[in-house]
Amino acid sequence: MTAPLLQIDGVTIDYNTKKGNLRALRDISFDVNKGEIVGIVGESGCGKSTLISTILQLLPQNAEWKKGAINFKGKNLIACSEKEMRDMRGKDISVIFQDPMQSLNPVITIGRQMVDIQHRSTSPYVEKWQKAIDMLSMVGIADAETRLKQHPFEFSGGMLQRIAIAMALMSRPDLLIADEPTTALDATLEVEIIKRLKDLHKEMGCSILFISHHLGVIAELCQRVVVMYAGSVVEFGSVDEIFFNPKHPYTRRLIECDPGHIKERAKRLPTIPGEIPDLTEALEGCIFQERCSEIIAKCKISTPHFVSVGQNHQAACWLNHNQEPE
Repeated sequence: MTAPLLQIDGVTIDYNTKKGNLRALRDISFDVNKGEIVGIVGESGCGKSTLISTILQLLPQNAEWKKGAINFKGKNLIACSEKEMRDMRGKDISVIFQDPMQSLNPVITIGRQMVDIQHRSTSPYVEKWQKAIDMLSMVGIADAETRLKQHPFEFSGGMLQRIAIAMALMSRPDLLIADEPTTALDATLEVEIIKRLKDLHKEMGCSILFISHHLGVIAELCQRVVVMYAGSVVEFGSVDEIFFNPKHPYTRRLIECDPGHIKERAKRLPTIPGEIPDLTEALEGCIFQERCSEIIAKCKISTPHFVSVGQNHQAACWLNHNQEPE
């Protein structure tokens, strides 16, 4: 059996704050296979951004590595030097960020930025320019050569996101991390960007780690889903298993709150009652217990471990264990 392209094993990260240690990631484990699209979904504050920074080894100074390992193409990223990580970023692992205006320089032409990003290549300037033209055409921007001479402010939000995708794929990376790339776009542009990503994935064959709040986008694009809550993974499985047979109460609540699942008109959209717990405090039992409507006695005293609830489908919830609460 082929080894996963990316394997995250028991990663735990704390942030040192004035209130104490904030447990940003708690024993995170999952993998991404070659050519696979894996979605990560969860509320704001669930640890998605910290997870990306951890993979890229770009954590802030107040972050403290507690335990775990991240293996990419058989190499432990935690043991890599800064030079080794710089060589991998943008080449083997690329990122599409949420807001393209923040990742593109507003005073430099698109063409110069797309040529500059090829700094590792020894190809002549003419070839780099032609590659920039080809990549813009690949993401659906017409008259690419003329557009390369323009600045970011001369493009719409959807076109800027296409340019960001083109730049991220310039080196044909093995892993593309898409950090909520459709959040700032309207519904029509969102559909276009997702279609473009699917086409590029099929053409290039790279693996994609897709982070989003939007369950509809996850269902449309991804093959497997990882559900995160308050720095923990609570459920993971295939798209069909997660959306049609969710086994964790948090996953069910997320799906119920998705506007696409609302059948009747309502003055207020459904929400999950309560708030994410204070991650600087010691938490006993299930991390979702304060907001869960299906809580049992054992949830308050013991942290649930993962149990298989279907083919390649696991959930960390005591309701799925064949035992009575103690």
